[in-house]
Amino acid sequence: MALVEREGSDFSLKEQANLLSLSRSSLYYTPCLPSAEEVAIKHRIAVTLREEESKIGRNTVRAYMRDMGLEAIYPKPNLSAPNLEHRIYPYLLRGVKASYPDHLWGIDITYIRLMQGWMYLVAILDWYSRYIVSWE
Repeated sequence: MALVEREGSDFSLKEQANLLSLSRSSLYYTPCLPSAEEVAIKHRIAVTLREEESKIGRNTVRAYMRDMGLEAIYPKPNLSAPNLEHRIYPYLLRGVKASYPDHLWGIDITYIRLMQGWMYLVAILDWYSRYIVSWE
């Protein structure tokens, strides 16, 4: 059973997304798998390198890719670099100590590599008990 019923539901997709607290754009996303041709080319390259017994290292491959203008798709560094145009807010908890449960909460956002892309993980933490209050 799916959480969202695309057809035959009494509720529109917009209403279902609102009820589930989901972004509507996530309902329309379909992952893009590599084509059979792309997979075949990658396998052919791997077999060729193995047959030639090429002792090629990671840094050599990286240099070749850079020379050819190829770039891997992955989260780049400095994702948390501040935008100079954005306002900087003061840190209001300086000197405040978490002295009992549910006194102070914090949030952490990270991404996790999956076989077909990335997943974002958001966790809300109680600073006193170090307990994860909620995550999604």
